[in-house]
Amino acid sequence: MARLLEGIKVLEVANWVAAPSACAMLADLGADVVKVEHPETGDPVRNIDVQPQGIVPGGEGLNPAFEQLNRGKRSIAVNLNTSSGQALVRRLAAGSDILVTNLVAQRQERYGLRYEDVTPLNPRLIYVVLTGYGMAGPERDRLGFDYAAFWARSGIMASIGEAGTPPVQQRPGMGDQATSLALTTAIGMSLYERERSGKGQRIECSLLHTALWMLGLDVSAALRHGEPVQRHARQNAANPLSNYYRTRDDKWIQLVMFESDRFWPGFCRALEIDQLVNDPRFDSLANRAENRAPLLEVIEKQFVTRTTSEWGIRLDAAGCIWAPVQSLDEVVIDPQVRANGYAVPLTHAEAGDFELVSMPMKLGRTPGAPAGPAPELGQHTETTLLDLGFSWEEIGHLKDQGAII
Repeated sequence: MARLLEGIKVLEVANWVAAPSACAMLADLGADVVKVEHPETGDPVRNIDVQPQGIVPGGEGLNPAFEQLNRGKRSIAVNLNTSSGQALVRRLAAGSDILVTNLVAQRQERYGLRYEDVTPLNPRLIYVVLTGYGMAGPERDRLGFDYAAFWARSGIMASIGEAGTPPVQQRPGMGDQATSLALTTAIGMSLYERERSGKGQRIECSLLHTALWMLGLDVSAALRHGEPVQRHARQNAANPLSNYYRTRDDKWIQLVMFESDRFWPGFCRALEIDQLVNDPRFDSLANRAENRAPLLEVIEKQFVTRTTSEWGIRLDAAGCIWAPVQSLDEVVIDPQVRANGYAVPLTHAEAGDFELVSMPMKLGRTPGAPAGPAPELGQHTETTLLDLGFSWEEIGHLKDQGAII
């Protein structure tokens, strides 16, 4: 069976998380992805690891973070600080369908990899550039990891958490991984359009823009009213049926019943507080909001009398909408995660079998899956150049110039 993107050639001149993550999904769908890395350092993610205690220096063997972002790719080691290295990458672009880069505008120009530098060589090229803050404006060359451009600058960080508490930090790669979906969406639509026009085009995405879209409901409110969305304490929830509560086993349950009038009778039955169904203090959303303090006290006292799983059975029986607040060790063994194949197996040459997160879409007729583990630094430099028509003598000359390893 042909894979969805079989025959599509992707050139990745990018590092860290967002752009490589998008290219990993393209590779899962069958695209031939060539990753350009610095000959000495490679992608910086090679040198870090995400472990239960946080981000730590990477070591030998399996690096799950790098595998997640770079599975199924080829790696070539090219020094873009040399003119011959720059010419080599332009030659690769001339034979590619898609070029994905996260070089800021200043570096695109320095390396001769701007849209206007490469598209004359290949008018069908889809040129994708990811930045932190966009390609226009006074900060177009500012470096922006997702902690900065996505989480802090966008307003998300200031909007999360309870009133009166310090801002909440994001987890590694959250904004990057979300942005990778915008990149793949734009690439897919551009490939479709190219079938009609025969022409490539330029795509721009930024971490800041993705964050504004993700926070779109709050941002649209701020655009309309000119005020920030207020943060509220859990103890002051206007709708107690859209809140989270501690259970007897010291876990938490998230309730998500925005249409609280519809769910109120069933919720009361589930919690065995039937006497409150017609209580005039709580018989409407407005009344429950006005009398939230005594109602929250009742609900909190009830939830600590049973475990999360016990409450889950009762809430399900009453047709309530809820979810357990799970830790990641619970998530990775969640039967629902397993039943849907959200974790996929791979084999590392040294570390053996391991698992990664599958791409977040399932195509029925042309399913995607990782073609293999992530490459070693420069693993495919020589074979890729031979495929381009370079002779061994030319490859040796490039090595002598320091353009490749």
